[in-house]
Amino acid sequence: MGNRAGRVLLGAAGALAGAGLGVFVGALAEAHAFHVVSHEVPVRGLRDASGLATRLRVLHLTDVHYVPGQLDKLQFIAGLAALHPDLVVCTGDLLSHDDGIDELTGALSGLFAFPGVFVFGSNDMFGARASNPLHYLLRRAPHGDDDNEQRTILDWRRQRAVLQRAGWVDLNNHRTILDVAGARVELRGTGDAHIGLDDYPSVAGPASPGIDLSLGVTHAPYRRVLDAMCGDELPLVFAGHTHGGQVCLPGGHAVTSNCDLDPSLASGLHWYTPALPRPLPGGRVVEEGTWLHVSRGVGTSPTAPYRLFCRPEACLVELIGIG
Repeated sequence: MGNRAGRVLLGAAGALAGAGLGVFVGALAEAHAFHVVSHEVPVRGLRDASGLATRLRVLHLTDVHYVPGQLDKLQFIAGLAALHPDLVVCTGDLLSHDDGIDELTGALSGLFAFPGVFVFGSNDMFGARASNPLHYLLRRAPHGDDDNEQRTILDWRRQRAVLQRAGWVDLNNHRTILDVAGARVELRGTGDAHIGLDDYPSVAGPASPGIDLSLGVTHAPYRRVLDAMCGDELPLVFAGHTHGGQVCLPGGHAVTSNCDLDPSLASGLHWYTPALPRPLPGGRVVEEGTWLHVSRGVGTSPTAPYRLFCRPEACLVELIGIG
């Protein structure tokens, strides 16, 4: 009887190990299942030069985490130019290794034909370190990395220069105005809030006169940044960083966002509202809100090269003028 029970236990353990190996192999493969996701966002006031309501196609690219030799990733990124976006918004962590700059630049070359803006994430500036994408579940309050001094410093200035020479605008704590498909679009961005580089007050305030649309751009969607952008009544904010949870429950339900954003908002298009509505004189309260688009991103950290129920993506967000 004892021998039989032992064989049963060994068989069960073997089955579990086999199932676990199958899940792990599947998660490795899923990290290469790149695809394009489309969203539509209604925005008020979006008009072309003739005053008619118009549409803008925005390609949202984020968290590529490119390292040399990822040829399938390069091919996917190079193919995005065929989408012919009106504007490209990059929300950071494009690179994870200095030696990948030239290869990634080649893949992006087709997209350089379109107006673009970018902000950086921490992995544009610091090399990746070994980590578990679920490690921040054990933190009491996720406020970001505090040991960047122990990580390899990447040549982010060279990366910035490459993107700027291509005509894309650096939005790290900066504002700019672009003519996009006949509309005047103001964009404001912040540095990476995950490592405390955000300075929203330097770009805060009402939209500039004569603007058809104002957009917010940030890498890590921390609530302090999102709430401030809501306070300035930006109709749409783009963010990355979360990887959509990277390791999700069946159905793509994220269990973490790697920041203080609710995991239910870790990917996709959502209506975001601040935790504390803004009081106004006279006792009135403004229930502010904004559309928030968080992309799962194209890549993973080189030290955790897997995804589960969370396919990598680039996103085509079509802004539809209304009102």
